[in-house]
Amino acid sequence: MKGLLAKKLGMTQLFNPDGTMTAVTVLEAGPCRVLGLRTAEKDGYNAVRIAFAPAKEGRLNGPQLGEFKKANLDPHRHVVEIRNYDGLEQGQELKAEIFAPGELVDVTSTSKGKGFQGLIKRHKFSRGPESHGSMNVRQPGAIGATDAARVFKGVRMSGQMGNVRTTARAYRVVRVDAERNLLLVKGGVPGAKGALVLVRQSTKKVKPKGPAGKPNPRKV
Repeated sequence: MKGLLAKKLGMTQLFNPDGTMTAVTVLEAGPCRVLGLRTAEKDGYNAVRIAFAPAKEGRLNGPQLGEFKKANLDPHRHVVEIRNYDGLEQGQELKAEIFAPGELVDVTSTSKGKGFQGLIKRHKFSRGPESHGSMNVRQPGAIGATDAARVFKGVRMSGQMGNVRTTARAYRVVRVDAERNLLLVKGGVPGAKGALVLVRQSTKKVKPKGPAGKPNPRKV
């Protein structure tokens, strides 16, 4: 499963030959360096550790610097591990060109924080009636059993919204700029501008579409 670390630069739009417009997110994908390898014989699983965004030595602690010196690489700010990524060597450079236009990718990042929010915005609840003296317009209804003397875990209530690690699946790569290491993916990617984004080969199975843009019927 190939992947890269990237930086979200923002959104823009591309015009297609038929005159339609496609909204895309611009990601500065790489260059990344292979920091180390995990093998089934030594570690019990196969994975690769990649580093992104060069940094000064003062930004890293002793163990982190030692890992980079052992691999004969310059210090980097971000390190991530991707499982089942084979065919790489330590010190190898990975760029945006490992992906191709039309390919599907999964993107993982930290979503925008929206502060303390109520039930309607946070959980898409419907509001109550506003007539006949109703006092329950944007308030919660029942929150559990009456004889439990407590609130059960997992009840949807008001609280912190956003600012969580989330993965959006099956984003289509629209364009690859190999010279500037840019990936343009269709749609909006979670996270604010400048957010760290992990781009991986998608694991979601998408049904092929028919000539009219509709999914093909199942074959019996």
